Amino acid sequence: MSTVSMAVNLGGIQMRNPLNTASGTYGNGIQFEGFYDVGATLGAITCKGVAAEPWNGNPAPRLTELPSAMMNSVGLQNPGVHGFVERYGSYLTGLREKGCQVICQIAGHSLDEYRRATELYEELAPFASGFEVNISCPNIAAGGAAMGATPQAAAEVMSVVRPLTQRPVIVKMAPHDVAEIGRALEAAGADALSLINTIPGMAIDINTRRSRVCRPTAGVSGPAIHAIAVRMVWECAQAVKIPLCGIGGVASGADAAEMILAGATAVSLGTVNLYDPACAPRILKELEQWAQDQGVSDINELIGAFEC
Repeated sequence: MSTVSMAVNLGGIQMRNPLNTASGTYGNGIQFEGFYDVGATLGAITCKGVAAEPWNGNPAPRLTELPSAMMNSVGLQNPGVHGFVERYGSYLTGLREKGCQVICQIAGHSLDEYRRATELYEELAPFASGFEVNISCPNIAAGGAAMGATPQAAAEVMSVVRPLTQRPVIVKMAPHDVAEIGRALEAAGADALSLINTIPGMAIDINTRRSRVCRPTAGVSGPAIHAIAVRMVWECAQAVKIPLCGIGGVASGADAAEMILAGATAVSLGTVNLYDPACAPRILKELEQWAQDQGVSDINELIGAFEC
């Protein structure tokens, strides 16, 4: 039993421990119940991104393996808010009752889609502890650039979502200009930031001369991007005062500890769930042991404790 208090507060979401899940790599929790008791283990889960209306996502192939990584172009397939709540609402309510916080991710291709999805969540999802706004979605109306590609664009998304809910709003950031965009999001009312999302890459089948996924470029995730993610968490932590959730290649307690030392309050498990679906209890135990070995009584004492 750990002698260290592991509870953290992610922008108003009180978590029993710092472990969260990265949206899109964990389904909506129920898919992992055969491996461990999700509600009794994790501090929070972040559900798969959902839009106001259902999205079909991209055609196959959507995934390919890379050395120490994977690449995906799923396209945020989802059943829409109504379908999501109908399918998973009862289970997610049960998670909250067990003490595991439920963060629902909002997706959109336009400001109006973000608005409508937030309004529907507010009406239909009382189980949501807070919302994560994915600003890495392409803005179809503006030629396909990510909705949060610039500080101005990111703040514009927040200006739409923020007035619609009193619940905590976390923003899922793309892996670029994190300090500058983070400051803009903080000023626009974000309660916390999640970073990073996948890093754009390419994988070519040298025999067919075609992409190994359905599009020329796709998102790279997994251990290969961990050092980049730690660096971006540290950069953002120097720029903002709101809490951060570190994401990117976390596969062990040591990886999670690096994120915390760099400035993350919480840490999300992503790609590791796909190749080691029973990983969360192990990583939590390793993280608790590390904190205990550091001689602190509270994990919060280690947030941002990196020394150059």
